[in-house]
Amino acid sequence: MATPDGPEASPGLDTSQPTIARVYDALLGGKDNFAADREGAATYLKYVPDAGRCAIDNRDALVKGVQYLVRTAGIDQFLDIGSGLPTQKNTHQAAQEINPAAKVAYVDKDPIVLAHGRALLATNDSTIVVTADLRQPEEILKNEEILALIDFSRPVALLIVGIHMHFHDDEQPDEWVRTIMDQLAPGSYLFITDFVDTGEPLQKAIEQAGLESLGNGWIRTPERITEHFLGLPLVPPGLDFLARWFPGDPDADIPEVEDLQPYQRILMAGIAKKG
Repeated sequence: MATPDGPEASPGLDTSQPTIARVYDALLGGKDNFAADREGAATYLKYVPDAGRCAIDNRDALVKGVQYLVRTAGIDQFLDIGSGLPTQKNTHQAAQEINPAAKVAYVDKDPIVLAHGRALLATNDSTIVVTADLRQPEEILKNEEILALIDFSRPVALLIVGIHMHFHDDEQPDEWVRTIMDQLAPGSYLFITDFVDTGEPLQKAIEQAGLESLGNGWIRTPERITEHFLGLPLVPPGLDFLARWFPGDPDADIPEVEDLQPYQRILMAGIAKKG
């Protein structure tokens, strides 16, 4: 049951601090957030007035990537880590509207994601939500619910969408991803979006917003983002700004970089394939 301050808080849940999932929900116009999360979203909007559009673009890129992975790459298993709260079109919806048999395991460390996700997916036997943290990849790999749904002997798409920026390089987040990718079958894919640093003021602004609101949210050069893919070859069109990124669609109407709005030059996306 919702309250005027947002969703009803479970006992023991600290709602005084914003979380990534709930701030993102607030930026998308969702209702599964608390006052602290809305304050965090307001900080983003103070520095980047189009931050909400960035969030929507990231969600649109998620859908484009999943559609490519199902329709073109033939993937029917997804491990979506840092999935956030159910909002607009989600991974399972994008996948299962093309292949109804596609299986999706959502992973997020925010317990509200688990509660709301399970309520939404109560009648969907091909999709689960579990509480776990990318910082502990071994726990994800041995999670019984995930193992009951996802067959790691067959190709899997690992989604790390809009998550890398929340980890400092000193934490070595690429090694967490490597631990998971090492266990995935040949033919698996790695799909990433991340904040980019090409020297533009608005990119610096969104980093400042993240550091003030969440204590994280670092931007990285395209070269550094490419390293997130662990040396795996990127599928065409490679790494690019979200508005220019149309995997598997060589006939897409791709705008020139100089024609993009500043907020459209904050995030990049790419998909790599494990041989």
